[in-house]
Amino acid sequence: MKTARSGTRLPARKAAGTPYFPARPSRADSFTESVIREMTRLALQHNAINLAQGFPDFPCPPELKMAACDALHADINQYAITWGAKDLRDALARRVKQYNGMAYDPETEITVTCGSTEAMMAGLLATIRPGDEVIVPEPFYENYGPDTQISGAVPRYVRLGEDFAIDEEAWKAAFTKKSRAIIINTPNNPTGKVFSRSELSFIADLCIDHNMVAITDEIYEHILYDGKRHVSIAALPGMRDRTITIGSFSKTYSVTGWRVGYALAGREITSRLRKIHDFLTVGAPAPLQHACVTALELPESYYRELARDYDRKRKILYNGLKKAGFSCELPEGAYYIFSDIAGFGMDDVTFARHLVEKAGVAAVPGSSFFHEGGKTKLRFTFSKKDETLLEACRRLSQL
Repeated sequence: MKTARSGTRLPARKAAGTPYFPARPSRADSFTESVIREMTRLALQHNAINLAQGFPDFPCPPELKMAACDALHADINQYAITWGAKDLRDALARRVKQYNGMAYDPETEITVTCGSTEAMMAGLLATIRPGDEVIVPEPFYENYGPDTQISGAVPRYVRLGEDFAIDEEAWKAAFTKKSRAIIINTPNNPTGKVFSRSELSFIADLCIDHNMVAITDEIYEHILYDGKRHVSIAALPGMRDRTITIGSFSKTYSVTGWRVGYALAGREITSRLRKIHDFLTVGAPAPLQHACVTALELPESYYRELARDYDRKRKILYNGLKKAGFSCELPEGAYYIFSDIAGFGMDDVTFARHLVEKAGVAAVPGSSFFHEGGKTKLRFTFSKKDETLLEACRRLSQL
C-alpha cells in the first residue's frame, strides 16, 4: 500500500473499469434535461413536424448570410474582444437607444454573449450569492429554474393568473428579505403575454423597495401583435442601474444557431458580468458578430414585415388548433400558442407523446414551464413556413 509523504495511508485504488460515482450530490441532480430539446429528438425519431422547439424552418435574411461569408473570407476567425467586437457593441448602443429609449456606453455597459442563454446565466452568477432567492414568475421558459439553481440561488415561484395577469398581493408576498433578483420575460415564452408599462412599474417598485436586481429577457421584443408595444423595465425610473436587459439576434433575425446575444447593464453590474462571461465562454463567434452588425443596419421595414409575417402564422396555427379541438387564445407577442388540452383526457406528457407518434406533430408538455402544474397545457410554436403550419394543422385535424 502506497503512503503519502506525511505517512498517512492512501485509500486502495479501485479496480480498472469500476464506475465512478460522486460521493456527494451535484447541483445537476436537482433538475432534468431540457424537455423542449427532448421533444425535438422525438420529432426526428418519428419524422414529425417540429412545433416544439422555437426555431424557424425558413432562411434568415440574405444580407446576414452574405455578411457572415464576407467575414469568413476576410479571415475574421480569431477571438474578438472578450465582451464583444467594438463595431457590434457600437451598433447595439445605437439600436437600443433608438428602439428602447435607453442609453448604454458600449465600452463599459454592453456585453456580447453566446446567446441569451449565456447572458442569463452570467447575469445570475454576477449578482447572486448562494442562498439568495430569485423570483421566477410562472409559467416560465424552462431554463430559468435550472439557471437559478446552478447559480446557487433558491427559486421562489409566483404564478400569473389564468389570464396571465399579475395578482399584486401574491407577488408582494413572494418578495422576502432573501430576495435578490427577479427574472422577467416579455414578450413571454410560453404564454405570449406582453407585460404592460403599468405591470412593469409595479414590479419596478417592488425591486426598488427590496433593493433587488431585475434580469429581463427581451428576445422577442420585435414580435408583437394587435398594437402591443414593448416596454423595457430598465427604461423606467430608478431601474437602469438595477436591471440586466438581455437580448439576442436568434429570434428577430432567424439565426438561432448563431448563438449571439447580449446583456445591457450599468457599469458596476457589467464589470462583474464580464468577468463571469470571460470564464464561461471567453466570447461569441467572431465572424458571426461581424454579420450581426449588418442585422442591426436593416431598415425599419424589416421589423414591420417580421411582425406581419408572424401575425399571419399565428392565425394559421390558432385556427388549426381550434378546429382540432384545442382551447387557446391568440398570443400578444412572441411566436408560441399555449393551449389547454383538458378536453382530450390525457396529461401533457402522455398527450405530447401521442401527438408525435400518432399525429406526427411535436409540441412541448406544459409542465416543463411550471414548478408544479401545467399538466393540462401544451406549447406549440408557429416559427415555421406557412406550408409547414398548414400541414401540421391538417395532421392535427385527424385527431
